[in-house]
Amino acid sequence: MHTLVGWHIEMEFEEHEGRTRAAAMVRLSDGVELRAHGYAKRHPTDVEQLRVGEEVAGARALMDLASQLLGKAHGEIDEAAGRPSYPLTS
Repeated sequence: MHTLVGWHIEMEFEEHEGRTRAAAMVRLSDGVELRAHGYAKRHPTDVEQLRVGEEVAGARALMDLASQLLGKAHGEIDEAAGRPSYPLTS
């Protein structure tokens, strides 16, 4: 088996006053770039753990990317088939 294509996902985090924002971007082999965001907010009584905020915000951004990828694939299947297809789910 050989690899025809690879994807690299870029992820950036911004943390400010107990809030973490993740921005994700993937460039697909057809040139399309998908961008997504995820957020996390620390409860005031929780211990500050920056890594945990990054993990939660990052996971939410990746879930958004996954949803966009499924939507794109679904549209391409419909276009190729010339008719509506069954919805794709994760």
